[in-house]
Amino acid sequence: MPSKSNFSEGDSSWTANGQKHICPSALEHGPRKRPYVLTTQDPLVHRGRHFGQAVHAFCNVPTLLTNGIILLSEGGSDTLESLTVDERKEIMAFRELLRVVLGLEPRLVASSKEEVVEIGELIQKGINGARADDTKGMKGTIIDWITLKGQLLSPHIPCNVKSGRGFNHEHTGALLCPAVFLYADYTYDPEDPWNGLLHSGLLVSAYKHIFTSPSSVDQELKATHSGNACIHGMCCMTKASITYVTTQTHFSLTSAQVFSCTDLITDSEQFYLSIMELLDDPDESNEVDQLITWWNRQIFPLYTMSEQLPSKNSVLARICQKRAEYKELCDADNDS
Repeated sequence: MPSKSNFSEGDSSWTANGQKHICPSALEHGPRKRPYVLTTQDPLVHRGRHFGQAVHAFCNVPTLLTNGIILLSEGGSDTLESLTVDERKEIMAFRELLRVVLGLEPRLVASSKEEVVEIGELIQKGINGARADDTKGMKGTIIDWITLKGQLLSPHIPCNVKSGRGFNHEHTGALLCPAVFLYADYTYDPEDPWNGLLHSGLLVSAYKHIFTSPSSVDQELKATHSGNACIHGMCCMTKASITYVTTQTHFSLTSAQVFSCTDLITDSEQFYLSIMELLDDPDESNEVDQLITWWNRQIFPLYTMSEQLPSKNSVLARICQKRAEYKELCDADNDS
């Protein structure tokens, strides 16, 4: 990784006495900027789209790269225990970014500070572009999903207008407060809030629309192009992708015109972060594991827990059994 000297002079990431000072959280979107004028054909933009959808939708990538380089230059995993919870989340996101964006680490090694910022802005462009495209794609489609077949919403909600949604309409308002759109059959049990949470058919439709193909929502194989999951080799569920789809669904139901952290009612970034915090909570790991398994069955039916374990009658299972028997016999001989 770049040496500490590359990021010291004139860099607020370091104090005057050379001690580390991490920049503001990279896992926050940061101030809105004008679009970075660079070609969308750059592979960094392409990979950035997937990173935003499947890893983290609201991070500030230039800051994430700067902080990640600083942390790794100080020892990386050796200092992980000394990091704060937020710093730990940042370095995990940074490492996932290195995995998603092929060739990123050597490119960073050979880059100057200014080039690192440019790389970050390209990836950021991909994140922002994917979010905007998915928002636009779901804007009209979600009205069809929440309208029962053979019926009409009253009053009518135009597919291209947001102002009549949210709490301005009885139907969308009922889905949002309480947030029953998150639950299977739109049924929320206050005594057991995990029951059916994030199992909504509406969320499944939204996930298929974004990650497989719009036509897969109705289980009709009409797609002429590979879906995002296929393009990026995604074959199993991520917590962040569930959170991303849930946030897009929430935003589509509201009357908000843009993703904004200044809107205290429909703050999509805070909504996203709150779900991520729940799914990352170690105390909720059992429920989250069951949730991930359920989602894999809905979206990636070939990825099941049974396929990860050898069959009792398989060659692999027999090899494991014989190895265990041999080890047990050797241990018995040693004891005698």
